[in-house]
Amino acid sequence: MGIGPLKTVLLIEDDLVEACRIEEMFRDQGGSSFGLTHVDNTPDAEKFLAEHPVDVVLLDFGLFDSFGLSRLQTVSAARPTSIVLLADVNDAAQAMMTMKDGVQDYVIKCDVEIHELMHTLRNSIDRKILEETLLSEQTRAQITLESIGDAVICTDDSGNITFLNPIAERMTGWPLREATGQPLAQAFRIMDASTGHLAEDPTTRDRWNRRANPLPLNCILTRRDGHQIFIEDSVAPIRDRNGRTSGSVLVFRDVSAAQALAEQIVHLAEHDALTGLPNRVLLNDRLNHAIAAASRNSSMMAVLFFDLDGFKHINDSLGHSIGDKLLISVADRLRDCIRTPDTVSRQGGDEFVVLLRDIRHADDAANTANRMLKGVMASHSVDGRELHVTASIGISVYPDDGCNAESLIKNADVAMYQAKESGCRSYRFFKPEMNVKAVERQSLEHDLRSALDKKELMLHYQPIVNLKSGTITGAEALLRWTQPRRGSVPPAMFIPVAEDSGLILPIGAWVLRDACTQGKAWADAGLSPLTISVNVSALQIRSDNFLANLLAVLDETGLNPGSLNIEMTESGLMERAKFGSAILTSLRDKGIQVSVDDFGTGYSSLSYLRKLPIDTLKIDQSFVRQISTTPDDTTIVSAIISMGRSLRLKVVAEGVESVEDVAFLKKQECDEAQGYYFSRPIPADEFATLLRDQRFHQTIVV
Repeated sequence: MGIGPLKTVLLIEDDLVEACRIEEMFRDQGGSSFGLTHVDNTPDAEKFLAEHPVDVVLLDFGLFDSFGLSRLQTVSAARPTSIVLLADVNDAAQAMMTMKDGVQDYVIKCDVEIHELMHTLRNSIDRKILEETLLSEQTRAQITLESIGDAVICTDDSGNITFLNPIAERMTGWPLREATGQPLAQAFRIMDASTGHLAEDPTTRDRWNRRANPLPLNCILTRRDGHQIFIEDSVAPIRDRNGRTSGSVLVFRDVSAAQALAEQIVHLAEHDALTGLPNRVLLNDRLNHAIAAASRNSSMMAVLFFDLDGFKHINDSLGHSIGDKLLISVADRLRDCIRTPDTVSRQGGDEFVVLLRDIRHADDAANTANRMLKGVMASHSVDGRELHVTASIGISVYPDDGCNAESLIKNADVAMYQAKESGCRSYRFFKPEMNVKAVERQSLEHDLRSALDKKELMLHYQPIVNLKSGTITGAEALLRWTQPRRGSVPPAMFIPVAEDSGLILPIGAWVLRDACTQGKAWADAGLSPLTISVNVSALQIRSDNFLANLLAVLDETGLNPGSLNIEMTESGLMERAKFGSAILTSLRDKGIQVSVDDFGTGYSSLSYLRKLPIDTLKIDQSFVRQISTTPDDTTIVSAIISMGRSLRLKVVAEGVESVEDVAFLKKQECDEAQGYYFSRPIPADEFATLLRDQRFHQTIVV
């Protein structure tokens, strides 16, 4: 079979890179029946079209509007010219719409390959020829050929079927021989997916239109066997030479996959990707509907704010993969605790919100909360591990605790924090006075945020005394805050707020720098050598730049690394044990000392503690206090001192307040002590005076 006459293609493309790529495609088709000419602007294209016959115009979609379809067809007078658009992925939908206005086809730039492009060009030429040569009686054949790949059904002017192409046969389940002569509704049964009602005959609706029109949105076709599929596309009238309607043609395709994808996207927009539970968006929508129903019916509803206790420790110690699987298990347990009309939503992290619709009494919410607490406390099997968690729940009730979704969730959240402060594993109903406390905490955080800039923070120093010599060997830097309106704010009040809000990071960095600066100043003044102890929170240790910042402070202040002692709580150190060990090793390598603060109150493994590069154990003051208050219950203090000695660690007793405390600690051979018996924490200038006096050798003689 010989190759036909050479077909001329005019490429109108102002993107030279794309133009070169297409020209290369044509060159690679050595035996191609196409000849290509390229212009990069509209004037040159008009001039070329006016002077040369062109079979196909390959036009960049971005130039389509400026050129204009009618003008393009007017200037190409030599022969019928087919138009194919070069479109980007994002313009595909618009490019498709132009096919109903006279454009023969389009291709996607980044996806098109040479064989596909050549095939499209040939098809576009054929289509254009058919458009020009076939009138009224042949219109059906024209549209059928143009719709290869789609389903096509044609009807006569009475609405009876005259033609189905093979794809239409497969999609409807009706062969052409059986469908011919049947009313359209017999083989083409469509319904509106939104209402479930049968849709009107589209050929009747569009009989008087002169252009193709889309089928109804969310249109479902019921096949002959009852199977349903989503379809879309258009219906157009067929007209004879005199313009009279002689029938209709329906062109449609199966979009079930696209519809399923769209539904999935909608689902993901309203549901948590991890647990599949409704997210904030869907919860708020359901809450608003529930509130409206409760208002109409004068009924009650409740919101439960659910938060896991200790989940962060599991996430940090076992990894996020284990944590995610635990959250999925918790979500399943919560689903089992509610009724069908109710909703469990994940808000993020380990927080869940539960909507209980139409409850009769507040006790109904309490009973659900109890079921949730018990359900979650039961062991969770995750990757061969048996994990145990508890939870805290806050409850707000409509209409007493709020009349909109925002206030109900906020008040349930406030009540949840009260449950946590009460010792976890419990629930609390919201009470108005809780808001007062929450507002006060928020106000405290607000004031704390500006405390650094306003220079309201300062350090006091408490001496650490050697129990054998009575000399001051160290100073623990302790943070103090004096706020103009509040006065002196106790550390127990503002330190937890700083940790919860993340303010501990900038505040901790300031404490470290100020303490190192002061330690260097005392050394330069020729005062007795001592170690500066600085408390570091678990949040600081976990920050990626903790070690780098610490070393930078030492370098800037000039403090000898051996004069710095970093104090970490036992629980903070063990929270991420492997990471903590790496940090401690790095500190030890730099000569910095490390103390385990509040020892005895955490959950460290003694076998693991032996492997950690630490220097000092600090006995928590709650145990030291027992020396004076319950002399018969001093076993823990003795055990810690003995253990420290066996591990060759220095032991420091905190909270020493009496001569009896000193006598006991000396007898047990405790190394050092600090507490009110020696001195309260005092400003740096007063501490310098204390350091010069070195008078504690008198106070320890007992």
